[in-house]
Amino acid sequence: RYVSLLLSWGRYISPLLMRVPAEKPKEDTGASLKRLMEYMLPYLGRFVAVLFLVIVSSYGEMAIPQCTGRVADWIMNEEAPDAFTEAIKFMTLMTVASAVLEFVCDLMYNVTMSRIHTSVQGIVFQAVLKQEIAFFDANSSETESCHVQLWKMTLLTCMGLPIIWVMPELTGHFHQNMAKKVQDSLAKANQVATDTFSSMKTVRSFANEDGETERYRRQLDDTYALNKKEAAAYAASTWANSMATLALKVCILYYGGTLVTRGGVSSGDLVSFVLYELQFASAVEAIMREYPEVKKAIGASEKIFEYLDRKPKVPPAGNLTPRDLEGHIEFKKVTFSYSGRTDEDTLVLKDVSIDIKPGKVTAIVGLNRSGKSTCVKLLERFYQPQAGEILLDGKPLQSYKDEYLHEKIAVVSQDCVLFARSVRENIKYGCEDASDEEMYKAAKLASAHDFIMELSNGYDTDAGEKGGQVSGGQKQRIAIARALIRHPKILILDNATSDLDSENAYQVHQALLNQTNNCSVLLISNNVSVVEKANRIFVFHEGMVKEEGSHDVLLEKGGLYAELVRKQNMGFHRQQEEKNDTH
Repeated sequence: RYVSLLLSWGRYISPLLMRVPAEKPKEDTGASLKRLMEYMLPYLGRFVAVLFLVIVSSYGEMAIPQCTGRVADWIMNEEAPDAFTEAIKFMTLMTVASAVLEFVCDLMYNVTMSRIHTSVQGIVFQAVLKQEIAFFDANSSETESCHVQLWKMTLLTCMGLPIIWVMPELTGHFHQNMAKKVQDSLAKANQVATDTFSSMKTVRSFANEDGETERYRRQLDDTYALNKKEAAAYAASTWANSMATLALKVCILYYGGTLVTRGGVSSGDLVSFVLYELQFASAVEAIMREYPEVKKAIGASEKIFEYLDRKPKVPPAGNLTPRDLEGHIEFKKVTFSYSGRTDEDTLVLKDVSIDIKPGKVTAIVGLNRSGKSTCVKLLERFYQPQAGEILLDGKPLQSYKDEYLHEKIAVVSQDCVLFARSVRENIKYGCEDASDEEMYKAAKLASAHDFIMELSNGYDTDAGEKGGQVSGGQKQRIAIARALIRHPKILILDNATSDLDSENAYQVHQALLNQTNNCSVLLISNNVSVVEKANRIFVFHEGMVKEEGSHDVLLEKGGLYAELVRKQNMGFHRQQEEKNDTH
């Protein structure tokens, strides 16, 4: 009976383990199971109540076979009709009470597990967000005489257990590996679909809808083939378990019938035992049916714990949150590579030293892959330099609190991202407490207010997924407004006006130049018309600073910057000539 009780409780344990996706398990499943159980501790009171209800409900269920056996004896002996009626009433009462208790137990348990599931999801999501950018688990005296005979049938039942336990172990690993392959194949199919939908304009431009469809179908065919193998493995495992259980039941009935004919036990005792055995076998079957899934779930928890235990490779942020920040940035002999190696061929920045004065406009120019945008990523602490240091107001960048740092530094990049929310929510993103007046002011500075008011619902217009409902230039102006509403001390524009026409780009830059008394501005661009008004220009080439100075000083040097200006002017004049020819 106690075994049956424990098996009844076992059905409430596996769903905790089933809440995580299938992955290949690791060896130390005990530690993973222990950590999973730790998430249940805050709800210990509820689980104690569930356990109590399980015990009471199980006693009710276990009383049914005993009463059934007694009824069988009374029927066979045709005696004690009053006792027969009382037994039927008692069985009915116990059945109803057990069912009600089981309902309450299931309800309480499932609600609690849902809360735990939600909590773990939130914890994992938070842990992932903290990772660095480089990143992506009862007996009476009357029955003593017949126990001498019943223990033999009990022994026969227990002898069959190894068969029921071994079958899932033998087939479980194969089924588990097949399930893992199916999950991997599905992930690849989903990746094909995601890539296609996210690049739909390119697909349509090259008229390759049929090609992408065929590619997706091929991946689905691979998944289907693996699914058939997994289904065969599951069917074989289920069949083997069923046959083993059926053979065990036949043996028990045969041996029990022999004992009855010999007078070793009564017919009622045999009926009671068979019913108990059926309950026991059903519970074992249920656990064995879930055994491979439980193993996979415990193994999958290892992946979750990897996220929870993983420490970001970027050093932890400090606690500095000064009330007044000037915005003076210094790069001192900074060396960096994305691979983490310091080989000459892998270095993106090599001994870079630049000085960005507060309240001034500083520009960085250079050819593609010269390291300009990498400086921005280092300023945002997305990565950590391998050598050198970055100072903000004379203190190491990592000594500042991350939240504070990103409040004071606002970045607008060329590939700016808008969320599938209203324009209002996009501009106020991260600054939800900002007033509408501040929003309007930021939008006007970014030359965005006029076109926003012309949208169907003004500031409440949905920008669409990734800003798909507005043009590239409009998206950039909304992103600039989102940066300005924060009142940053350091404003970084990384080719932020590349999608704007000359007139709008000029208006935006003039507005930003008027704000330089309040913040430091860093411009990243190759467009001479954008950077020529900067107080200081740094010229990057192959990850190194080759020249620095104002626009006029660099022109006089006749170096890389002067060559860049000359080529752009030649291109401009050529465009003008072609334009005049068309007229």
